[in-house]
Amino acid sequence: MSDEDFATSHETTKLADEVACLKMMVTLILKGMGQADAGKVIINMERYVQTLGDKPQAEVFSNTIKQIKTAYRQ
Repeated sequence: MSDEDFATSHETTKLADEVACLKMMVTLILKGMGQADAGKVIINMERYVQTLGDKPQAEVFSNTIKQIKTAYRQ
């Protein structure tokens, strides 16, 4: 990977916008992959959440995956 600086703002609103952008990018990537491969990726993401020991973090990840799945199905 290059030496890109992916600096993130310390402002909550800007950070929330960046996260929303990343969610949409993941959704569009999944849509571009094709249904079978995208399904495998989603299953792997859900399996990863099950391995997390940090329950609050797992809940955030799970909610994010649900949002991505909903957007993917539209």
